Amino acid sequence: MRGPGETQLETDRRLLRNRIVQIQSRLERVEKQREQGRQSRIKADVPTVSLVGYTNAGKSTLFNRITEARVYAADQLFATLDPTLRRIDVADVGETVLADTVGFIRHLPHDLVAAFKATLQETRQATLLLHVIDAADVRVQENIEAVNTVLEEIDAHEIPTLLVMNKIDMLEDFEPRIDRDEENKPIRVWLSAQTGAGIPQLFQALTERLSGEVAQHTLRLPPQEGRLRSRFYQLQAIEKEWMEEDGSVSLQVRMPIVDWRRLCKQEPALIDYLI
Repeated sequence: MRGPGETQLETDRRLLRNRIVQIQSRLERVEKQREQGRQSRIKADVPTVSLVGYTNAGKSTLFNRITEARVYAADQLFATLDPTLRRIDVADVGETVLADTVGFIRHLPHDLVAAFKATLQETRQATLLLHVIDAADVRVQENIEAVNTVLEEIDAHEIPTLLVMNKIDMLEDFEPRIDRDEENKPIRVWLSAQTGAGIPQLFQALTERLSGEVAQHTLRLPPQEGRLRSRFYQLQAIEKEWMEEDGSVSLQVRMPIVDWRRLCKQEPALIDYLI
């Protein structure tokens, strides 16, 4: 509705400004909520796997296939504006958070990167990136380089990455498989999110990549928690130990993330002792 003496153009500009303010406010709320959730997951060492990839590589389709969630999967740039998070169960790892994010493009403007900071934050703080690639696209290498450029721009280029070569159903006589490096570590999985072929191989690769993660923490245990201290000794996880003036004991521990998460489930109070 126009104010007194206001032209249609001025009205449109005012409405647009209001809309921008609303969107910015929503993004700030999203970022705050995500940060609270991230901090809780970090304390419990719940790994986060973030899907990244060039637009139309099939990230949301893969997300749907893995989680059986109804996420909007469309051939459309930025169809996923707000990262969708789901809990999945990975063998020998347990609860893992899977995050779907926006599709990347070449020459992504700096202003746009800033605008989607809340969305991209899940990528920046992920335990492992699943770089989804359209294996049937003739510009495979160009698309990979474009995604890597954006990852570097948001300081996520050093996060461990597993390549996911998607859409093998569009390649002739191509079977699902896991490619490994010289240390036998999974580095690439070939699959089809559309048909589901290769999903078991993907979960196998996730198990191998995530179960090798290590948890390192510093804790302060009150005097009455001698039993918990003994458990850390049984796990051979204590790297350093010292007494505090109030009688509490501080521990610096290092252990496989699988053991840490199992201990957190068995001893819920453990999280409260983290420094």
